[in-house]
Amino acid sequence: MKSSKPSPKAATRARRFSKKRLPPGVPNPVDIHVGARVRLRRTLLGLSQEKLGEAVGLTFQQIQKYERGANRIGASRVYQLSRILDVPVSYFFEDMPAGLKTAEGQVAIGLRERDQKTIEPDPLARRETLELVRAYYRIASPRVRKRLFELTKSLANAAVSDD
Repeated sequence: MKSSKPSPKAATRARRFSKKRLPPGVPNPVDIHVGARVRLRRTLLGLSQEKLGEAVGLTFQQIQKYERGANRIGASRVYQLSRILDVPVSYFFEDMPAGLKTAEGQVAIGLRERDQKTIEPDPLARRETLELVRAYYRIASPRVRKRLFELTKSLANAAVSDD
């Protein structure tokens, strides 16, 4: 007769697996990253959470939860968002920190204490940057855009060399 007690090998495997899980209520850092990429693309396109929610068939509150990483975005929803936001599915996983690519890294990052004052916001997610990018692409002439780009680079280089 078999005992209901798991074998030592199964118990070790279960312990190893349980160490790689985040406790309930702690958002997975991958979900936070994917949500941040949704927010970045949405704002680059000038869409409100409400407009994106309408396109997806959700409320703006649900979009907020996705963007914060509070709710996971399922595979079919990632695909739907990629179509609406006109990006490949892989876009949502680009620029992911190396530590998030393992279960141990996700747990370590997810449970790490963060000092809110030391976290630097992504400059690409700042409203000023997004407005600048949108205005740049509203310039119809590729020649004018190119000249503006070169001017901006030369100004930035001059500022660096002055420091």
